[in-house]
Order: sequence, then C-alpha cells, then structure tokens
Amino acid sequence: MTFEKSNLDNSIKIIQNLMRKKKAVKFVAITGSGISKGSGIPTFRGKDGLWKNYNAMDLATPQAFKRNPQLVWEWYAWRIDIISSKKPNSAHYALVDLQKKNLLNYIITQNVDSLHFRSGSKNLLEVHGNIFRTRCENCGKLSLLTETPKEPPICDCGTMVRPDVVWFGETLDQKIITKAYEIISSECDVLLVIGTSGIVYPIAEFPFIAKSHGALILEFNLEKTPISRIADFTIIGKSEEMVPIFVEKIINEKAY
Repeated sequence: MTFEKSNLDNSIKIIQNLMRKKKAVKFVAITGSGISKGSGIPTFRGKDGLWKNYNAMDLATPQAFKRNPQLVWEWYAWRIDIISSKKPNSAHYALVDLQKKNLLNYIITQNVDSLHFRSGSKNLLEVHGNIFRTRCENCGKLSLLTETPKEPPICDCGTMVRPDVVWFGETLDQKIITKAYEIISSECDVLLVIGTSGIVYPIAEFPFIAKSHGALILEFNLEKTPISRIADFTIIGKSEEMVPIFVEKIINEKAY
C-alpha cells in the first residue's frame, strides 16, 4: 500500500461507485486527538503533559483524585479553560455535513474536548467521557459545567463530584462500548478512521472488526499507524484539510 495524497481521489472513486450500486451506504467515523489538532487542542501528554511540575499521567487517576481532589480539579479547570477557548475546525463541521445528508450514522470519538458536540454532531459516542461533564460517584448524577469551576464542584447530595472522563486504570462504560461494537459490526459500510493512533484499545480493534464484516476502511492521519496495514486507503495529511475535501465530493455524488 502506498501512502500518498492521491489515495484521497482513489478512495472517493471507490465510494462513489459503491454509492451508485447500493441504495443506502452507511458511514461511521472513529476520531482521535488528531481531528482536534487543527483546533489547537494540546494532547496533555509528552512535552504538553507537564503542569506545575506534575505529569498529566499522574493526575488522571482515581488514586490522585482520592489523594488530592483539589489539585486534580485545579488541573482540570486549567484544561477546561484552554479547551473552552478553542473552536471546532473544518473536519468537525465536515462530519456534521455528512450527517445532515443522512450518510454518516455515528461518530465514535476518543476525545473528551466536546468539539464534536459543539459543532452540532448527532449520534455521538464519547468513549472516554467529556471534560465538560461531572459525575457524582455517590448518587450517579451527571451534570454539564456551564463555566470553569473555581472550586471543586459539589453535587446536590453534598458529595464532591469528579470529571466524567475515563482515567488511567479505569474501565470504559460497558454500555457505550457494547453499542459501539454493534454499530461497527452491523451498521457500517464505510469506516472513517480520523486522527487516531490505533494503539489505544478497545477502540484500536474497531477497524479490524469492521473490516472482518466487509466494511471499507479509510484512514486519515499525518502518518501511518497500525491500522494502515488493513486500511483500504490511508490518506496522509491534516484532517482539517483532507476530510472536508472528501466529504464535499461524497455529498456531491449523493446529490448527483
């Protein structure tokens, strides 16, 4: 397999032919941090992962929250401030356009930045949670933050809540993962894998499952990943540039 931008044109031709032959082609998208890169969202890992001499990997754990919830919430408030200042980019809005044409059924995202939601996406599965949502581990109540918390938020039941994100060492929401497996297995003709490293499980397994059920796999990334070896096409480039081009041509085909 070659990794060239020409793969974009070739993938569009293949899908256009598929759309001419099949009445309803079902698209599903899996997105990772790469789709938010064009919005200026840092990864909070590596060189971006240090905050006041703390490593992000050491703060995003249940143990850290139990040990020092004030510190953890201070770090999350800092992150929320950064993310709040960023906006969805053209790749996010392109997926919204694909949904408006009833082509893209679901978006399965690893991101917690809420940019898909803010762009207007529907049928969104946030497998790692949402940084703008809180969860009470006493009563289970979920709440959306309307502003950056100055102090750790308190639930109506009197318990300090936590960010509703999946921390290191925690399991994913089984209902969400089960739903994602069902979608990938039975409701996916074309899988768009956008800006994900392909190394974080169980999401990294989804393209392989979709492939085994006959789906066409299109990968958008800045470089090849473990998914590239089974992808029908790997489109190398910035997602905010490549995804809108792809979506525009697919939408025009549907109009035709």
